[in-house]
Amino acid sequence: MSLIDREQGAADVPSVPPAGGRRPTPTVADVVRAVTAGALPVRITGYDGSAVGPADAGITLDVRSERGLSYLLTAPGDLGMARAYVSGDLALGGVHPGDPYEALRLLKDELRLRPPSLAEGLALVRGLGRERLMPPPPPPQEAAPRWKRVVNGLRHSRIRDSTAISHHYDVSNAFYELVLGPSMTYTCAVFRSPDDTLEQAQAAKYDLVAGKLALKPGMRLLDVGCGWGGMVRHAAREYGVKALGVTLSRAQAQWAQAAIEREGLSELAEVRHLDYRDAPREQFDVVSSIGLTEHIGVRNYPAYFRALGGRLRPGGRLLNHCITRADNRAPHRSGAFIDRYVFPDGELAGPGRLISEIHDAGLEVHHEENLRQHYALTLAGWCRNLVAHWDECVAEVGQGTARVWGLYMAGSRLAFERNEIQLHQVLATRNGPRGVNGYPLRPDWSA
Repeated sequence: MSLIDREQGAADVPSVPPAGGRRPTPTVADVVRAVTAGALPVRITGYDGSAVGPADAGITLDVRSERGLSYLLTAPGDLGMARAYVSGDLALGGVHPGDPYEALRLLKDELRLRPPSLAEGLALVRGLGRERLMPPPPPPQEAAPRWKRVVNGLRHSRIRDSTAISHHYDVSNAFYELVLGPSMTYTCAVFRSPDDTLEQAQAAKYDLVAGKLALKPGMRLLDVGCGWGGMVRHAAREYGVKALGVTLSRAQAQWAQAAIEREGLSELAEVRHLDYRDAPREQFDVVSSIGLTEHIGVRNYPAYFRALGGRLRPGGRLLNHCITRADNRAPHRSGAFIDRYVFPDGELAGPGRLISEIHDAGLEVHHEENLRQHYALTLAGWCRNLVAHWDECVAEVGQGTARVWGLYMAGSRLAFERNEIQLHQVLATRNGPRGVNGYPLRPDWSA
């Protein structure tokens, strides 16, 4: 029995058998039937006029071209779907491209995939032809695979880290302003209530970090991976702290330094385009790392935390804020979509690994907090901004890049909601002689 001869549901659009008895070319609908089980939660249509799934489905997937089908067939899983979607060869109906959260949730919860039988697989190969099963060139937004990045050095070498950071952060400062909002803060916010605005929640996050670090006027802060200088400017403006931020993104450093000058904070705040490994070896009172640990590589944790600890004076505090796996058994490397389109060479570890490495670097951990649910709310807010400013964002970075961001942020929101990834803040001190660190008997900040 060929794929075409399978029994079809009432909602399916049947293929038209060719004349002469020649084996028919499998349609998009045939391919879908071969790799799924049970009822489809969405309607899937093809460039060839075929369709499968309920006609009244709220969410639709339209495979618009042969190239789109080839993307799906030659890179199964999230990478193939991402390629087809980013290139415009796969369209999602029923959701906005700036926030495809509902489509991703439905597919994750209700779509059941299965490997095709041997007979089905052979029929697909014979019917589609070898040319359809050759991978098309990927969209321009895709980074090279890991093995090709060696031209920029080994993983987490200085040059390769700089290239990876540039891939993600040097997109367009104007684009980030539209998505992130006035705070230009690209890290998890802290919500006192789900009704808080993004700006309120980002200010609350900076105040929480400031409280944990016990910031006071005249103290010296080093903020590594400072982004657009949000923590640096907040610490200087609200707490009178002399703050230095460093970032590997030249575009971020230029924007941040200009913002410092606009806000009249030049005497207290500075942002430099600099690798954290080259940050001044002065004795800072406090060090913050908000969203950098994800980029450095798990095997580099020991050197990383030693480097941060070595920049603290005895008794100084370190606040590390980063995404983690939900446990210590999960693989460190990210999936294909995140690695190719979002964070090349990014790695995550479980919270236990993170805390152990901080201890082993000679620092003492005093407090740990998981803000997983807050990051889901943060991502939902960024997606709302992307939807609200979609036309401006597309004009700034192009349709493909805007689609990458909608897909990435909506998918990440779902992962945080489902406890597949987490966000941990860890507070530690560099102790002085005989264990003296000045840390109080109970936390001295407000939650």
